[in-house]
Amino acid sequence: MDRREYKSKDITVVWEPKRCVHSAECVRHLPDVFDPEARPWIHIEAESAEAIASTVRRCPTGALQYRPEGDLAAEQPDDQNTVVMRPNGPLYVRGQIEINGIRETRVALCRCGASARKPFCDNSHRTIGFQDPAHGTEQDGGEATGSGMLRIAPTVDGPLELTGPVLVGNSAGTVLYEGNETWLCRCGASETKPFCDGSHKRVAFRDSLAE
Repeated sequence: MDRREYKSKDITVVWEPKRCVHSAECVRHLPDVFDPEARPWIHIEAESAEAIASTVRRCPTGALQYRPEGDLAAEQPDDQNTVVMRPNGPLYVRGQIEINGIRETRVALCRCGASARKPFCDNSHRTIGFQDPAHGTEQDGGEATGSGMLRIAPTVDGPLELTGPVLVGNSAGTVLYEGNETWLCRCGASETKPFCDGSHKRVAFRDSLAE
């Protein structure tokens, strides 16, 4: 099953297992609701709809979403589009996002090159032992303009092309780039991570899904 729904009179939580990378944000912040040892693992009546919605918004991959069923407000994207590189892991993207023509507010994108769900992360970085401390290198950009749509286009056998206002940083909070156009590595081999340096050609990176 690709999607599972857990419904109360005030909120429906939607879980997409294929998008989950087990960051455990939900478990840490609301363990009475999100219990991976239980079946079902989401106890929708254990907390208020507001508390559940707040925790769902912490999910960095978008594996958890919610629909308001009562007076609860719908999720709004972050005002600032951000990309954060995780140590030895994916790129966490939040904001007004359009990727492959689909609108999103939260996604985790592969940067190790091994995911079977490119451009999305599927935890393959753990399987292959991908190592990168995610300090990152800085890139000149210029101030990002406004809070409009960030469009992400996986190029054929190449990097992620980002167009639109975006702030790129690392998990320590260092801003590496602020601007409106950049290219991010997704082959895992760049020497200037998170930015592309052309290494995808050297390592013969392939992604037929981008064609």
